Amino acid sequence: MPKRLYARSLIIIIAPMVLLQSVIAFVFMERHWQTVTQRLSTAVVRDIAGIIDLMDTYPQDSGYENLIRISRERLALNISILPADPLPAPGPKPFFSILDGILSEEITKQINRPFWIDTIGDSDLVEIRIQLENKVLRVFARRSQAYASNTLIFLVWMAGSALVLLAIAILFLRNQIKPIQQLATAADSFGKGRAPPPDFKPRGAEEVRRAGAAFIVMRERIERQIEQRTTMLSGVSHDLRTILTRFKLQLALVGNRVDTEAMEQDIEDMQSMLEGYLAFARSEAEEETGTVNLERFFAKLKEEGALLERGFASSIRGEPEIHVRPNAFSRLISNLVSNSFRYAKNVSVAAEHREGWLTITIDDDGPGIPKEMRDEVFKPFFRLDEARNQDAGGTGLGLAIALDIARGHGGDIALDESPAGGLRAVVRIPA
Repeated sequence: MPKRLYARSLIIIIAPMVLLQSVIAFVFMERHWQTVTQRLSTAVVRDIAGIIDLMDTYPQDSGYENLIRISRERLALNISILPADPLPAPGPKPFFSILDGILSEEITKQINRPFWIDTIGDSDLVEIRIQLENKVLRVFARRSQAYASNTLIFLVWMAGSALVLLAIAILFLRNQIKPIQQLATAADSFGKGRAPPPDFKPRGAEEVRRAGAAFIVMRERIERQIEQRTTMLSGVSHDLRTILTRFKLQLALVGNRVDTEAMEQDIEDMQSMLEGYLAFARSEAEEETGTVNLERFFAKLKEEGALLERGFASSIRGEPEIHVRPNAFSRLISNLVSNSFRYAKNVSVAAEHREGWLTITIDDDGPGIPKEMRDEVFKPFFRLDEARNQDAGGTGLGLAIALDIARGHGGDIALDESPAGGLRAVVRIPA
């Protein structure tokens, strides 16, 4: 079965129509067509049998001019008397011909003499030869006299009406399917973190309109919750930053009277954790979709690697221009690459952009992450002291933020072992 709703709906419409017309055509051809042809053929053979009876009852040595004339004028049969030569060899039987079978059956039943018939071809005439005692009777009859010739007209009208009805059904069905397709496109765009189509609004049947209205309400509720969450966290961040600034000022006023180095480090850690958590919470905030050039973006990463004395190589297959949320995408890749820079000497990034999907593979030669821990590292505040994470002394939010951004785009991140011996991170998002 096809996967798309439009194709399935067409099958629902076409299949019963084809089945119904097939049954009608079979019944018509099997009953009506055969019955009419049977009666017409019986009448023609009965006339031929009458002519043979007259020839046997009133033999004429000089010919049968009057019989030939009467047959032509009254019976619409063109007859002629041939010498007593052998009948032609039987011709090939047509694959599908009711006339050939019924006419042969009637001649055998009513006349019961050797005969030869020719019903093959597009000629309007049917030739019949009957072997008599010392002659051969040849009869030409119009095909319409022995055959129901209006059947083709019936089939043409039936097929034509079916095509007209099918065209009307397809046009109506397309109008009914279009609102569902628009709803699916809007939902897909929202799931990828993109703005819905500007002209989207509930259309179509009542059920489709209700689904569209429910989607709009759901989208507005989610956007409102994200906005409230971001606003609240921004306020909390501002208040906590004020307190941390006050702590720093008080430590500065203390001077050298006490050892404040440990306290200052605690404040720095608290500020770092605050910024990391706020960035994680803001990763779902709405951002307009824009265009990112992978070549320029990878060039910046290469400069960053040069400052850290790390080897960096990149490659791009396909179109370098992608459509994503620029800031979120930059944070996604930067988190992963910075993680590799921290624990590896050499990092390679390979991007492949085709069929609406972007796949970025990041390989390094660092210590890697144990297989059983590759799912755990994406949890917020989870840190691997012996392996690696966003930063060993940080908040443990780097990979969590990266995964959250990838899924916000409608994609995902997978970790594996790199051929270089370290960690491989594969990012796949629609772009």
